[in-house]
Amino acid sequence: MKDGLYLTNTLTRKKERFEATEPRKVKLVTCGPSIYRRAHVGNYRTFLYEDVLQRYLEYLGYRVERLINFTDVEDKAIAEMEKTGKTRKELTTPVETRFFQEAEMLRIKLPDLIPRSSTSVFEGVKLIQTLIEKGFAYWHGHDVFYDPLKFEGFGKLYGLDMSRWPQKKRRFHKDTYPGQRWNLGDFILWHGCRHNRDDCICWETDIGKGRPSWNIQDPAMISKHLGYEVDISCGGVDNLYRHHDYTIAVMESVSGRRPFSRFWLHGEHVLVKGAKMSKSKGNTVYLEDLLDKGYSTRHVRFFLIQRHYRKKLNLTKKTLQEAIARLDRFNDLVEKVNETGSGESQKSKSATDDARQLTQCFERRMNDDLDVAGAFDALYDALAAILSRWERKTPAAETVRAVYGALENINLVLQVIRPAA
Repeated sequence: MKDGLYLTNTLTRKKERFEATEPRKVKLVTCGPSIYRRAHVGNYRTFLYEDVLQRYLEYLGYRVERLINFTDVEDKAIAEMEKTGKTRKELTTPVETRFFQEAEMLRIKLPDLIPRSSTSVFEGVKLIQTLIEKGFAYWHGHDVFYDPLKFEGFGKLYGLDMSRWPQKKRRFHKDTYPGQRWNLGDFILWHGCRHNRDDCICWETDIGKGRPSWNIQDPAMISKHLGYEVDISCGGVDNLYRHHDYTIAVMESVSGRRPFSRFWLHGEHVLVKGAKMSKSKGNTVYLEDLLDKGYSTRHVRFFLIQRHYRKKLNLTKKTLQEAIARLDRFNDLVEKVNETGSGESQKSKSATDDARQLTQCFERRMNDDLDVAGAFDALYDALAAILSRWERKTPAAETVRAVYGALENINLVLQVIRPAA
């Protein structure tokens, strides 16, 4: 791999060298959770690869301006409110609190400001007004729809075959639809209120009483906090169906500038014993399920990041225990560094050679599309070789300090090394 960070860009289907639009600054969009229901380990795998990306960009010297958002108003959330009799805040506050707790346990770095759908309603209205003025969107009854045929290149992220698009006008009025399929028709931007609902579901706005659909909420939050052009957008592979192409269409239609995001990254699913995790199958796994079995949060974090983010990760007792053993063996080596006695002071460049070796092997693999697995294996082999040499010849104190310092810097990204006793 050549010098520099290379990322597999879903938009181009190529591994490309990353360069920020502004020097040493990265605008990063990461899809956040829908907080009407709690996050499971599959969701956390997505948040964790995004966390590794942010931490590695910072490790490389970039200042990362990151957006992660909470979806707290959508069809499914409203259905759950009606089913349980809870208000929006009663439904979402406990889920939000748990997410913050679990994110901290898994050492996921979060921005200080996290916008929500409910706090971005009027930004969404402004986008809808612009889309109507430009002819991309239109009123149908109380609702507003976006016509994808008005946007040149619609579906480019997924690679949608627009020749399949029906000649007859079709409208899809729900926020989301189940399954990995495309809705070949116009998608909704605004739900006009037809009933006397309270203000936590509908808002009085310049275009009437209603609420923005999920399809306009992300563009509203992104444009408000990061503008209309970003460097990297991330999410799970499910977002390749409809959601991210809808975001592109809205953002580029409003701004007239392309591309909205120069890089797109998508993470794969966590499987449970070979099957996709789903509520209907009853195989959903939560963080507390693994903690109750005696696994540590450090072990869970490592398990969820140690396989490449673009490959499916199969959760079984065997794969989890293999990952844990692998991490524990590495931490045992790190502990030996702490316990290593040192020889006489060595005032020379060679004192940092071992540390430089660790850093180079880590960066070489991480620069290849965030290859955490390859980076970890290379680190393990390099550290084992260093310790073997130290057994034959006692290292200088500067060498020991430099090696441990390199490991501490690397752990700013990985967050899996046990703290020194």
